Amino acid sequence: MTELRLVAGVDCSTQATKVLVCDAETGAVVREGRAPHPDATQVDPAEWWNAWEIASDGLLDGVQAIAVGGQQHGMVLLDESGEVVHPAVLWNDTSSADATEELVAELGGPEAWAEAIGSVPVPSFTVTKLRWVRNKEAAQRAAAVVLPHDWMTHRLAADRHGIDGITTDRGDASGTGWWSAATNSYRTDLVELAFGRQLALPRVAGPAEVVGQTAFGAAIGAGTGDNAAAALGLDLQPGDVAVSLGTSGTAFARSADPTADPTGLVAGFADATGEYLPLVCTLNAARVMSATANMLGLDLAAFDEAAITSSGSDGLVLLPFLDGERTPDLPHSTGLIYGLTRATMQPATMARAAVEGLLCGLADAVDALRAQGLPVHRVLLLGGGARSRSVQALAPALLGAEVVLPEPAEYVALGAARQAAWALTGALPTWQVPVGKPEPAVAVDAAKIRANYEQVLTNTRPLLSEPYNR
Repeated sequence: MTELRLVAGVDCSTQATKVLVCDAETGAVVREGRAPHPDATQVDPAEWWNAWEIASDGLLDGVQAIAVGGQQHGMVLLDESGEVVHPAVLWNDTSSADATEELVAELGGPEAWAEAIGSVPVPSFTVTKLRWVRNKEAAQRAAAVVLPHDWMTHRLAADRHGIDGITTDRGDASGTGWWSAATNSYRTDLVELAFGRQLALPRVAGPAEVVGQTAFGAAIGAGTGDNAAAALGLDLQPGDVAVSLGTSGTAFARSADPTADPTGLVAGFADATGEYLPLVCTLNAARVMSATANMLGLDLAAFDEAAITSSGSDGLVLLPFLDGERTPDLPHSTGLIYGLTRATMQPATMARAAVEGLLCGLADAVDALRAQGLPVHRVLLLGGGARSRSVQALAPALLGAEVVLPEPAEYVALGAARQAAWALTGALPTWQVPVGKPEPAVAVDAAKIRANYEQVLTNTRPLLSEPYNR
């Protein structure tokens, strides 16, 4: 029997490090591990390395190649020796909200940014975090700025020296705010605009490039950002839109051409294959359901049952901006419930309104992709929140497309492993993605639900834009 060629994919996400060891030919998972990260928006990168060591312990025998998929946008500042000089500021840290407004205005407004990099920065973007940190004492020692996946990839290399040789890839670089997917080049002037001086930036490696070797002898692939890795793991085809409900909510699709949306809704990212990955991201997704279940004194199963069996939300609208929001750009906002009456103050009605509010935000995201000329034939629903029966039942009507469920898997780590197999063999392998059927669709008046949501959002937006005295 032919011995398996093994590759490993790493998902260094917001919440945990996950490691999959896969057959390079078929993608079959043969080993896996996981270790948590601290629940914080600013983290010592050493925590990621500790989690990697725990998650990978005993898994790596025979692994010939490895690649890292990392949480996008996180800012890691390094000195000349490669030491971290400030806690990594993660994508979901909104401290740079005011800095974002300054930066967008200084370049000439949203249109100027869309033209420059294909995206309009929001507080998630690395460039805004760079502006926010520039006057802090630690920033004076900074010599380079890298992303979480860049840092992990460099740390894996056995022959690393300081900041020499650090690499990134198109997919992750396109989320910084200083790299253009359309021109495949850095805009170093935007680094200087944000930080006041230049910093060393990682070299952008090719999708199938080997960028180093680990101490255990495995080739290191270029790696990529988490969404680009997920797209690779899902093997997205034209007409597919992935809608992910994890800590954040995302909607993204493959595109042969770059996009540039001056409204700022769609980020013009690159993918991990040499093409493009227009993407819309919300800060609030699966935790909207868990938080509402908590409020109602229900476990998630009971919450789901209440939402799916409810006769409807009866006009109750929940704007699910519990952690501020990225899309729409309302970093100071909080959640809002509108339409409370004695009739709607019921657990089932509230549960249904939470699911509808969550899906309305993602429906706006899918519509924004449509507005960029992308076809939406099929929605692939994934992430922890996709396991919700009520989400599955309501999604087809509210998202306006057929909904399918890829089998639960760690698609970021799987995509990173597929990229590692590409680096190892020189050919991108075809790995099958099993797809299941969702919960039967519930008939709802989707137009009315979405109109109510949009009306409440429009009418309360001035209030939501103001900083809230928490």
